[in-house]
Amino acid sequence: MKIGVIGTGDVGRTLASGLARRGHLVMIGSRDPTIDRVRHWLTETEHGSQAGTFSQAAAYGDIAILCVNWAHVEDVIQLAGAGNFAGKLVIDTSNPLKFEADGQAPVLAVACSDSAGESIQRWLPDAHIVKAFNIVGHAHMVEPDFPDGKPDMFICGNDADAKEIATGIIESLGWPEPIDLGGIQMSRYLEPLAMVWITHFFNNGFNGNHAFKLLRK
Repeated sequence: MKIGVIGTGDVGRTLASGLARRGHLVMIGSRDPTIDRVRHWLTETEHGSQAGTFSQAAAYGDIAILCVNWAHVEDVIQLAGAGNFAGKLVIDTSNPLKFEADGQAPVLAVACSDSAGESIQRWLPDAHIVKAFNIVGHAHMVEPDFPDGKPDMFICGNDADAKEIATGIIESLGWPEPIDLGGIQMSRYLEPLAMVWITHFFNNGFNGNHAFKLLRK
């Protein structure tokens, strides 16, 4: 597939590299595709990977992966152009985090009756938003491996075909079949679940070596 990764932070570069290594054609999108971290990523990544602006990456991909801090998501979508996402699967990795004090865990800026996932679906009404990758740190997004086995990924979204494609991408990155919670409104539960991961991260010396697993009997 041709995949546009919107955002060049740790999450964006990790997922873009993992997908490129699996043979996908990846364009990573940034406000400025000439910045050092993007140039370094291009040097390390092969398989025809490219860098472009947000709008170029959104237009390039058959699907898009949104990897942007919540404070900038709406602005980045406007820069990318909503029309460039129309009809496409858009995997949303975001959590609506608000940082109130240095060294303290953030809080949710949106919760209970709304979510980041639902907001993005409203901002991109012609795209198919699937929430995924928001409940684990970037270091374990590709080929997660823990002593007790592989963790689980939860997803949600309104379009069954989009979730099927997202499932294939997630499995190709080394995850078990993800657990589908339902429509995009289930982001209201996945984003608070991410706060459990984040709070544990802050309480344990910023160690991100943990993930969630659903135990079955």
